Amino acid sequence: MKNFIAFFLCVLLPVTVFAGDNGTKIVYDGGSLQGVKSGADVRLYIEGDKIRVMKGNEEVGVISASAITEISYGQDVHRRVGTAIGVGVFTLGLGAFMLLSKSKKHFIGLTWDDNGKKGGFAFQADKNDYRGLLAGLEGVSGKKAVDSSEMTVKN
Repeated sequence: MKNFIAFFLCVLLPVTVFAGDNGTKIVYDGGSLQGVKSGADVRLYIEGDKIRVMKGNEEVGVISASAITEISYGQDVHRRVGTAIGVGVFTLGLGAFMLLSKSKKHFIGLTWDDNGKKGGFAFQADKNDYRGLLAGLEGVSGKKAVDSSEMTVKN
């Protein structure tokens, strides 16, 4: 009995801990995926030859890696004015410090052309995941991500 418990703790338990989901949680911001509303939490799976988007257990999009035409990246930076006002009502000093802080959101966009079937979508990635997602998308597609903040339009 001791051998069985030792075997279970040493082999089977660690296997079940690491046998997890290898997708990345993202927030769908909009695009041409059917059945997904803007702001929905979905999971993005980067595989060797395709990219899958899953909402729960339902597959809502499959994009061939060779069909990807562009990967774009951008940030939305804004000050936390509402939080500063809320905190400032109770403590003036902390409210002033909160006004100095900034919040960043990281957005990644994909466009593709799969034999005339064009599409695209944008999603928001977590601050800890966006670099890995960009590297993974660049790796499977062979395309370099374009930073939208460096693209300036001059009138």
